[in-house]
Amino acid sequence: MNKKNKFFDLKTIVELGEGQFIEFKEALDKSFAKEIVAFANASGGIIYLGIADEGTIKGIEISNSLKSQIQDIAYNCDPSIIISLVEINNVMAIEIKEGTNKPYACSSGFFMRMGANSQKMKRDEIISLSIKSGKIRFDEQICTDFDWKDFDNEKFEYYLKLAGISNNMPTEEILKNLRVLTHEGLTNAGSLYFAKEPYKYVISSKIRCVHFNDDERIDILDKKVIDRGIIGNIEYAVAWIKERVSVKYEIKDIKRKEFPEYPIEAYREAIVNAIIHFDYFLGDSIAIEKLKTRIIINNKGELLFPESEFGRKSEARNRLLADLLARTHLMEKAGTGIKRVTDACNANGNNICFEFTDSFWVTINTNIHSNVVDNVVDNVVDNVVDNKFKKTMELIAENNSISSVQIASILNITSRTAQRIIEKLKKQNKIKRIGPAKGGHWEIIK
Repeated sequence: MNKKNKFFDLKTIVELGEGQFIEFKEALDKSFAKEIVAFANASGGIIYLGIADEGTIKGIEISNSLKSQIQDIAYNCDPSIIISLVEINNVMAIEIKEGTNKPYACSSGFFMRMGANSQKMKRDEIISLSIKSGKIRFDEQICTDFDWKDFDNEKFEYYLKLAGISNNMPTEEILKNLRVLTHEGLTNAGSLYFAKEPYKYVISSKIRCVHFNDDERIDILDKKVIDRGIIGNIEYAVAWIKERVSVKYEIKDIKRKEFPEYPIEAYREAIVNAIIHFDYFLGDSIAIEKLKTRIIINNKGELLFPESEFGRKSEARNRLLADLLARTHLMEKAGTGIKRVTDACNANGNNICFEFTDSFWVTINTNIHSNVVDNVVDNVVDNVVDNKFKKTMELIAENNSISSVQIASILNITSRTAQRIIEKLKKQNKIKRIGPAKGGHWEIIK
């Protein structure tokens, strides 16, 4: 196919009419620059010069002067836009590809192609496009209200240890070398890594971990909201899931092999990916859910590249966060995370699913056959409940009139789980009830 055929014949163009990718112009006018900018800020398109809005082919005199004028208009956009010119009889076709350096502007402002119209962009739309194109990165912005009294030296020293960086220079110099401190102040990345309470400065710093007893998200066994900084959040979330993952052991030839329900390499990498690529501008939190037959990890933020390139291309939303973490063992080769997650799941017999909306969803399904899932889940639930036994006994020792509802509230568990703990303690002859449910009390059996 030659280049001319790429633009179809004029009869086909007129039949298609104006739309998201086609614009008709009878002649070069003052609005030409905004049309170029609008296509470059969207998905690209073609302007046909010499066709009236209603689709009448009127033609235009094509000269070197006209071509030069069109090129000058594109060059004077900010930044400059590269275009292609093709003559079709007496019509000039100007192709504008989707820009790689968004957002683009002309002297009249910023424009975006929306259907058959080029609309002027509002402030928030310009900011959103700048963020999506990487012109504005949250982690590299200055945390203007950071109070150095909130700088956590223990977190800083722990990070240096993980990164293998010797602490033989002033803290300020090391922070500058790590690019988290500039002459303007500490960056948001610095706050997320080293603030005592990152939430004071970054509202989206927390992660939410929820353990459900089912797949319908009805019965909650455990819920935690964590704000321990980038490193602390990763380590806690990984340990939290690992505690809830059942492991099958097989002993052959005096050697013990472990067969986990979910591979730690997969959910650890998925957690790291979520925290590093999260859109911290949105003010939400990362959600990690352990359900009956799956693990779901969700972080807000659209893909920065076409979905067709997922798994083959990697682009960091937060380059500074990624650079800091890449210095530790928690983040390995850049750009290979999705492959490692997929490979680990395949090797362990787990089905994995990636979904894209305004969020990025990773779902890892159990590798246990359905006829034994209930028994495995019960075992995992028992392990979680066991961790609450001691605290329940302590609460009863402090207040022998405490109710299961009060225990559930204090331990951040459901009333059903609290009742399960109490029933098990009664069966184990560790506690007994004296008197009625109302007005009675607990007695610890020694």
